[in-house]
Order: sequence, then C-alpha cells, then structure tokens
Amino acid sequence: MSDSTAPANRADIVVVGTGHGGAQAAIALRQRGFAGSILLVGRDKMPPYERPPLSKDYLSGTKPFERMLIRPPAFWEERAIGLRLGTNVIRVDPLAKTLAVAGGEAITYGTLIWAAGGDPRRLSCPGAHLPGNHALRDKPDTDRLIAELAAGARRVVVVGGGYVGLEAAAVLRGIGCAVTLIEARDRLLSRVAGEDLSRFYAAEHRTHGVEIRLETGLEKIEGEGRVTAVRLAGGETIPCDILVAGIGIVPAIGPLIAAGAAGADGVDVDEFCRTSLPDVYAIGDCAAHSNAYADGAVIRLESVQNAHDMAHVAARAISGDPVPYEAVPWFWSNQYDLRLQTSGLSLGHDATVLRGRPEERSFSVVYLKAGRFAAIDCVNNVKDYVQGRKLVEARAMVDPQTVLDPTRPLADLL
Repeated sequence: MSDSTAPANRADIVVVGTGHGGAQAAIALRQRGFAGSILLVGRDKMPPYERPPLSKDYLSGTKPFERMLIRPPAFWEERAIGLRLGTNVIRVDPLAKTLAVAGGEAITYGTLIWAAGGDPRRLSCPGAHLPGNHALRDKPDTDRLIAELAAGARRVVVVGGGYVGLEAAAVLRGIGCAVTLIEARDRLLSRVAGEDLSRFYAAEHRTHGVEIRLETGLEKIEGEGRVTAVRLAGGETIPCDILVAGIGIVPAIGPLIAAGAAGADGVDVDEFCRTSLPDVYAIGDCAAHSNAYADGAVIRLESVQNAHDMAHVAARAISGDPVPYEAVPWFWSNQYDLRLQTSGLSLGHDATVLRGRPEERSFSVVYLKAGRFAAIDCVNNVKDYVQGRKLVEARAMVDPQTVLDPTRPLADLL
C-alpha cells in the first residue's frame, strides 16, 4: 500500500461522489483497517452532507446546514481521506485507471467506487430554462429557492406527486405559500405506494390548503426573465412566483457507460457491487442490482439505506471479506405532523390489507404477494413498522385476515 495521505491526482481508492454513499464507503474502508490512500471526488463544493433534509428540515429552516454534515470537516483530515470538491469527472479510462476531470487534469486510481448518484430530472417544456424553476437535489439550488422565498415569493407550483414534491409542498404550505401541485398520473405516490396511502395523502394535503391537479400535464412555463405562470395541457394558466420540480433523477453514469460498463437505467453491479469494468464498483442511487425483495428483478433504489448498505458491501469486498448485498429496503418521509415509514418493496403486490383507520392518522398498509408479507407502509405507527420489517425480512407467509386486526401485534405472525 502507498502512504495513506491521498494527493490531489492519485489514490489507491478514488470515490466519485460525496453524498451519503461515497462518504460512507470511505468511512467503512477506514473502519475496516484499510491503510492505503483514499480520495473523495465530487461536483459539490461543500464537504459531504445529507440530501434528504433539503426538501424537509433545511427548506423549512429548522435544521441548519452544519447539522446536515455527514461528519465534521476535521474528520476527513484526521482519517487521511482526501477531498477534491467542485470537481466534475467527465471520462473514465479503465485500462489506464485514470479519470479525466473538467479542466483537463487526470486522476489515477487503483480501485474506483462510483457513487455519483443522479441529476434531477428536468422539465423539458418551453420555458424550462427560466430562473425560478427549481429542483431540490443539492444545497445550492435549495439555497436559491430559500432566497426567493425570503424575497417575498409566495405563489408556488410543484410538479410531481412523489415524496420530494409532497415534502416540499408541506413545507411551503407551512411557511404560508399558496401551493398548487401537478401530477401527471391519476393519483399521488403512484410509483411507490398503493391507493389507500395515495388517497390519505391527497386528503391531508388538501386539508392543509394544497390544490392538487391529477392527470394534468404541463405545457409551458411562462415568463419574461423569470417564471411568472405555468400553462397546463388543457390551456389553463396558473400564476406563480416559483416552480419546484420533483420528477425523479437521471442516474449519473455517463462516463462509466462510455467506458464500456454494462447498464441502462443505472450501471449494472453484481452482489458485491462490482461493475463489469475491472476494479470499478458502483453504489447507491445509480447502481442497478438484482434485489431479493423484488424477487430478483434488477432495480435501482434511491434511498439512504441503500447507499449506506452498498457502501459497506463494496468496502468489505475491497478489503477481501466479501459479503453479498441483501439488505431489507426501507424509506421514510415527513409531511406536516405525519411520519411515514416503509419497509420492503410493494412492486408487483397482488393484495393489500389496511390496518387501522386513516382518519385517525395512525395506520398501516400491508402489501402481499402470493401470500408473502412483501412490504408495509406505516403512518405514525412505529410499532407496526418495527414488527413489520421483521416479517418482510423473514419473507413470512401470512393469512390476510390475521393481518387485518390492528390490535393484534404483527410480531404474533412471526
């Protein structure tokens, strides 16, 4: 091994991406006793920080940026983990084991961990280039949104009825904005949850004053110099000061695919997070993997849990102690005073069981697949979440009638 201090253009292990996955991979390597040089390279100019609070606590002003840092700045120096911030990798040469970065410099690696995540999917309609059109993927864009709110912007259109769009809508209503939410599909959360949860969250947001337009397309963003309105596909115009788009991400895998790595919607990895390129691993949002909780289907998971667990799988494999990735997927979302916790994957479910009464604002939705306890969504119901996660992990076969009674602990079914 070389000396553990990583120069700016060479390291035994180079990690591209300074989000949760990249940061955790570097941390895990040191925890496992890796003594070689480690270099973290990322486009973001800030030290590694958490992304989920951007659409929640940070946007609302209840969580300062310092509390979002994954580790204090001194941590990286103390662990001899180099940081190359504000650096965009544009090309990978897997034979020479070099990375070309914007500006012409090359970085040499022994092993590469690609943890670049993804870029926010942008609107493509006319006017999408206008200032006032925001995503919530990184701190700078969220800061621009916060600055516009501080300057008096109060009419907001949110495009996208997934977690990010709903979280942003909840925060913006909480600070007094008039919010209209546009979703192209026929219900909210249609990609990740069943109809019971969709109906509940639609009702909650409407109760809090969010105007929701389902099955509605965006035709044009209007404005001279900045956003002033959106025109819907049916011709209606909605005036607004700000537009927030939460319509998913595009995996940041271009340099790997151009270098010959296998992949399409994400870069393909095996059970040890190895890509088809020699000595190149990929983890987190951009890694397409065969997931046991999706019956072996190749999927990407956009979650802190996935980034964290894949980081440890890659670190173990690099350290000579390979263990396959087989973590139980879990997710969460905070909206108003509602805490949604999800375990498992509801993809392909053939039955749902509603435990409890949504009108009481504490209930669960269980997803079954051929009798197997495949996933559970829990709203303000931590007990069900903890016990349901164990059933997901055990791949337990259950009778729907035994799940129905909310007074019966799910642990009884194990």
